[in-house]
Amino acid sequence: MAAPEAGSGDDRSRLADRYRRFARVEADGVSPRYAELAMAVSDHRPTLDFLATLPVAKQQPNLLFAAWRAALADGAAPDGAREFLTRLHADPAPVRAIMLARSNQMNEAARCGVLVPLLARIEAEEARPLSLLEIGASAGLCLHPDRYRYRWRWPDGTEHRAGDGHPEIALPVAGPAPLPARLPTVAWRAGLDLNPLDPSDAADRTWLQTLIWPEHTHRSERLAAAVETIAALPAAERGRIVRGDLRTSLGDLVAEAPGGTTVVVYHSAVLAYLPSRDDIDAVAADIGSLDVRWIANEAPGVFPDATARWRDEIGRDFALLLDGVAVAAAGPHGQSLRWFES
Repeated sequence: MAAPEAGSGDDRSRLADRYRRFARVEADGVSPRYAELAMAVSDHRPTLDFLATLPVAKQQPNLLFAAWRAALADGAAPDGAREFLTRLHADPAPVRAIMLARSNQMNEAARCGVLVPLLARIEAEEARPLSLLEIGASAGLCLHPDRYRYRWRWPDGTEHRAGDGHPEIALPVAGPAPLPARLPTVAWRAGLDLNPLDPSDAADRTWLQTLIWPEHTHRSERLAAAVETIAALPAAERGRIVRGDLRTSLGDLVAEAPGGTTVVVYHSAVLAYLPSRDDIDAVAADIGSLDVRWIANEAPGVFPDATARWRDEIGRDFALLLDGVAVAAAGPHGQSLRWFES
């Protein structure tokens, strides 16, 4: 593989563990193709050497596999691990260029299905409309929870519905979730991202589609519908997504929210990508110092103390936290919601 000099043996060992864990914990039973590819990478010295030449933030499995797909004319996933490794080994330059230029900015509108109950609860508690500020907003699809339609299904088959927008977000729900009679009122919305994407831009839309795991056609269809909904809005109604770092830019953006509203800062699958535990703790402290309500939707290891009581119940899902307190387990792509019994 023609690539710059690789990192140390420790780098390769760390990367092998990361890809093995992705295969066994994140992709197993969810994306058989990506599970196969990740296991193959974990045992393939040339590919580990290639990854070790990249910045740590660019070494994620989903970024590698999406960049590989983007490098193909039709965006298809490789047929199998042998084809993937052989072709990557033969010419890594196109994949490398995409990995350096792009980020793993999966923008899953279905996550609004686990956020809406908490947003409605906050609005009811504060008795004021909401100002939404999403960290890691990507193309801003999760800045519009009031513009979709929801259908939550209880274990006994009954359903709870809210909203009349498009697309419909349907998911199973269990436990005493505070499902809303109506969607919350949003007075202002803004996002923060290192590299904002534009839902009106064809290249950005294609990249968002490429980030979706190859077997998940339902997610691809929902993404296309959500992008259509948001791209059709006047620019003034989409909310502003600011290019910036959550470690330095959050306070200034919070200050822009209009008075008479409750500012809600929220994020999904963002803090796990920060460089260190100290960075995560510093961001949590910063948010806690602001006059905001805070919703976190992250892997449980991001907040180990707050989620310790519920680790068995959370399993491979995300932990949903309100103001630092774990309240539910949520599917990583918004595919389920299990509210904890108090």
